[in-house]
Amino acid sequence: MEITKIRGISEQREKEFNSLGIFNTEDMLNFFPRSYLDLSVRQSLQYAYHGDMVLTNATLISLPTQRLYSRLKIVRVYAEQEGLNFSIVWFNQPYVASKLKVGVEYLFYGRVVRKDGVLELVNPSFEPCEKVYRLKGIVPQYSTKNKLSQKLVRDSVKLAVNLEKPKSIIPYNLQEKYALTDLYTAYKEVHNPSDFKSLKMASERIAIEEYFGLISAFKLLKGDGKSIRTNKYNCSFEEVESFIQNTFNFAFTNGQSCAVKDVFSDMTGLNVMNRLIQGDVGSGKTAVSTCALFVAIKSGYQAVVLSPTEVLANQNYNVIKKAFPNVEIDFIAGSTPQKQKKIIKERVFMGITKILVGTHAVLQEDVNFNNLALCICDEQQRFGVAQRSALLNKGVMPDLLVMSATPIPRTLALILYGDLDITTITDKPKNRQPVQTNYVREEKYLDMLKFITEQVKNGRQAYFVCPKIDGDEEGTLMGATELYQDLSDKLIGVKVGLMHGKMKDKEKTAVMESFKNKEIDVLVSTTVIEVGVDVANATVMVIYNAERFGLSQLHQLRGRVGRSDIKSYCFLTSTSKSPEAMERLKILIENDDGFKISEHDYKMRGSGDFMGVKQSGKFMTELGNLDYSTDSIFLAKKISDEVFAQGKVGENIILLAEKRYNKLKDVTLN
Repeated sequence: MEITKIRGISEQREKEFNSLGIFNTEDMLNFFPRSYLDLSVRQSLQYAYHGDMVLTNATLISLPTQRLYSRLKIVRVYAEQEGLNFSIVWFNQPYVASKLKVGVEYLFYGRVVRKDGVLELVNPSFEPCEKVYRLKGIVPQYSTKNKLSQKLVRDSVKLAVNLEKPKSIIPYNLQEKYALTDLYTAYKEVHNPSDFKSLKMASERIAIEEYFGLISAFKLLKGDGKSIRTNKYNCSFEEVESFIQNTFNFAFTNGQSCAVKDVFSDMTGLNVMNRLIQGDVGSGKTAVSTCALFVAIKSGYQAVVLSPTEVLANQNYNVIKKAFPNVEIDFIAGSTPQKQKKIIKERVFMGITKILVGTHAVLQEDVNFNNLALCICDEQQRFGVAQRSALLNKGVMPDLLVMSATPIPRTLALILYGDLDITTITDKPKNRQPVQTNYVREEKYLDMLKFITEQVKNGRQAYFVCPKIDGDEEGTLMGATELYQDLSDKLIGVKVGLMHGKMKDKEKTAVMESFKNKEIDVLVSTTVIEVGVDVANATVMVIYNAERFGLSQLHQLRGRVGRSDIKSYCFLTSTSKSPEAMERLKILIENDDGFKISEHDYKMRGSGDFMGVKQSGKFMTELGNLDYSTDSIFLAKKISDEVFAQGKVGENIILLAEKRYNKLKDVTLN
């Protein structure tokens, strides 16, 4: 329903609501409060701290005075509360003067300011204590902009909820079984809470409904059953084991061996493979995927390997070329010359190319295969479901193997990877040492540079990572270009290189090759080296302004070192002194388990910030402000499982699932 149907919303107001992403009444009822004001408890000013927002009552003991400072209009009164005298001031609100009377007790809600022993209440809302209508209960606060007032948004949302009267799509028998409250009541409670306990229960109920739709969407995408295999592989597991022994100069870990068995079982089973291999940095996922390539190529089929960046795609190309020296393998990316692209596309179409490695360029419509049977997505978290689907459309029912080196919480895995079977590699190669991680204080910075210089003299290499290409004017943010110049001057006898996102793909590839070939000792970079880059000789990672990164991203960056049996180090610098920033860095310093770190990251950043979306807005914006537990997500999955098992997938579930899928199809990880 159009929001102009709501009383008080004109065409101009409609535009202002549109700027908040609200285009209809359904959007409006899902526009959840960002916070709530607790106006159920009054507080004495005697115990209030500077900066506190307080609800307090006091009696006016002076007439309002008005003064004009430049363009600032100030109204000031004095009040008394249990023998405590203080002033109340309003800025640019001259109209309040006519509403205040001496001797009357008012209820105020405003910010406390304590300065030089003087107590003041600033810009408070107020009502006479004998007629309190607004300053009571739990008051929702919405994220507004333009000229939209909190009152207008609150009133509009309440009317939208009553107009929509949302109904649950969960079958009634399952609502009863799991004692789910009425959905309409839950929405009314979230937007107009009676108490915090009821608010929490209402938030949980709405989360269950939303996740039920999301999980059902992936079930419908995946299908009730699995697709029957059309490509038949004539390769034995003994041949795979022989390939491993002859190709790799290390023994597979238990996790890798189990992953290979899962993949082989999928590829030789009745149904098409649809599997995610999830593992921490350096757990050996690429080696496992190479085994899948062997099965496909040995059986006479084509395979494609998709990577998110040209640097990583190039690295995968070199690894695969080494593993299959006698197989026709081609590389295609955005920087590949058009003439060469045309030749490669012809080779792929004719079936000459057996393995095509590349970036998003492989998704182009004119890239057609002869007999594609296996699709591999490396660093899957950088691709959405829609991109996976585009890749699969290149063949006839091809097998899909996707890999992620960004361990994500099981709550998010349940949603983002709901259409995939999951294998998790929890162990790392036995010769790997934990990366020693330290926070470097400003006074120890030169000592760190001296240590790194010694490492370089001993034949090692180092990464220096900055959050941005250029720094800021305040000098709080270190830019890669600035650091490159600084280190070039300070690190005498050390060859320093620079790489960042604005460089052309060919330039980045050339820099990375120079680093791999030890022509560069120290590489200054932005986060373009975050994913998949593997240089075993690099033993030092320095991360500037570490507070600017998420924990999982920091762990990914740290994972660029420690990729051999050589002792490696990670140094963190930060200009922030906030306790929250220090707490986050402490978590990284004390943990080397990517899964544990991702759980901390998820809790500290929230699902909305943890995920990034291209082309379809923010991930789960509807639920971003709700307070709900992970138990709600798992209950939603349980209910969805029962609905599909009982064959009760009605038209309403299909329609909602399609809506939810359209929001998720382009989701990627930050």
